[in-house]
Amino acid sequence: MRPLLMHPDRDFDSGPLPLDVMYGYRAARRPRQSPPHEQALIEDLELETLLNAMAGDDKFLFEVAREALLSGLLNDVETVLYRQEVLKDCLKQPTAVRQLHKLAVEAIEGTRRRYLDLSSAYPSSRLHSAIDLLETLSGMLRKLRSLAGEQAGRFKSKAFTAMFAMFRNELGDEYLDTVEEHLTELKFRNGVLLSAEPGEWDESANLTLRKRPDKTQNWLDRITPKRSPGYTFRLHERDEAGARVLSEMRDRGIGRVAIALAESANHVLSFFRTLRTELTFYVGCLNLYDRLAAKGEPVCFPTPALAGERKHRFSGLYDICLSLHMERRVIGNRTNADGKSLVIITGANQGGKSSFLRGVGLAQLMMQCGMFVGAESFEADLCPALFTHYKREEDATLKSGKFDEEIARMSEIADHVVPNSLVLFNESFAATNEREGSEIAKQIVSALLEKRIRIFYVTHLYAFSHIFFDRQAEDHMFLRAERKTDGTRTFRLPEGEPTETSYGQDLYREIFDSIGQSGNALPGSGRSPDGEIEPCATPMCLNEPGDKRP
Repeated sequence: MRPLLMHPDRDFDSGPLPLDVMYGYRAARRPRQSPPHEQALIEDLELETLLNAMAGDDKFLFEVAREALLSGLLNDVETVLYRQEVLKDCLKQPTAVRQLHKLAVEAIEGTRRRYLDLSSAYPSSRLHSAIDLLETLSGMLRKLRSLAGEQAGRFKSKAFTAMFAMFRNELGDEYLDTVEEHLTELKFRNGVLLSAEPGEWDESANLTLRKRPDKTQNWLDRITPKRSPGYTFRLHERDEAGARVLSEMRDRGIGRVAIALAESANHVLSFFRTLRTELTFYVGCLNLYDRLAAKGEPVCFPTPALAGERKHRFSGLYDICLSLHMERRVIGNRTNADGKSLVIITGANQGGKSSFLRGVGLAQLMMQCGMFVGAESFEADLCPALFTHYKREEDATLKSGKFDEEIARMSEIADHVVPNSLVLFNESFAATNEREGSEIAKQIVSALLEKRIRIFYVTHLYAFSHIFFDRQAEDHMFLRAERKTDGTRTFRLPEGEPTETSYGQDLYREIFDSIGQSGNALPGSGRSPDGEIEPCATPMCLNEPGDKRP
């Protein structure tokens, strides 16, 4: 049995086995599917904020959501749409989904101690643990089938419909009753019946477990018992050696049965583990949806396109992580970048450029793992890999300069980037002067475009942005953070030509207006304590990188 809630043809591979978290010991690990650039993605896109909103205090949920989000870049369009169907059902029936998840968790937690004994070296112990485990799981299967029977008609997705049909067809009362009868018989309350042959050195060979004959007798057989056709011997109560020999013979006889039953128990338990893992992802999505819905933030199910189709359009796109940190709603943006390979974003500081870039990255990851996205509408083609190259703080260990570190990270990206990947740059190569940084950025972006890499680039390098603006290429697009004449930011990014200034006068006005209001003045500020303008005694320059004005 397989739930198949994450993939139409296979179970979800969550990286570390769930036992790592559920049972508190280190188990074997499955091959990781996460991208090699995952730590940079987590840091630059603030994925921990998103994952914490999904998981709360649940460490297992956090790990499952993390693996699903980062491994989603490997999904195809069919898988994305498949998960969207399942998630739509979950959003319509959240109570039923949480009940299914709770039942799976109870099945796992209720068998924690018994599972550890399945690998015992003693067949008797292994058999006893397997019986105990299967009896517990059999009761859970009855509850699962009952709950599924009550809820089946409310779910429309292929995944839930198939899973509920499987419960109905394979977990009938007759089947479960037969299982429980066999488990009762395997407890051997009336002893173990074995057959054997004489072996070498007078040892028993070919020990085989036999089914005991039916002991149902009529009244005449009971009052006139027949003499047993075999021979009987009894051990003295102090014959320890004889008892040990018989115990060894018993273990040899039931060994294969113990192995088979332990495998059956492990199979059923594996089903519950997989069911819990896959439902855990959707419970995390429900948690995130509840957080966003409480604020009135819009969400939508995106339309995925095949990689390379250069589809990228959206309306109302916002940075979910920023929204989770704020009490009020976040302003969204509308952009149609269909057919564009390069999108350069310029404009005023604190105008929403970095948040916009993070929103693009988050939406891409969430779309490809089958989730809803933070937007009113969203359509994009899938990308086989997503990379971020954000500016970093100075290296505290002083092992390398800031610019050297940027180049090293870019080299690592170049080693893994493939055609149709998406690369997000945020103030990259600004650690050097304008001319040198622009030239390096130009060469890197040109090389990536030749390899059919899609790029979103936030920059203050005026020379760099105008090099590509002057080309007037059809697959280039330029957005500019909107700023009103009074310096107010609207946090919207319409199309616009890159500007030469980063609006240093806004910073000047903000600083010195506040100083004047407080009644204090700095030397050379041009403002007296009473607010009157005075001639500047000391020239000052507050222009930021990229601003060429003196």
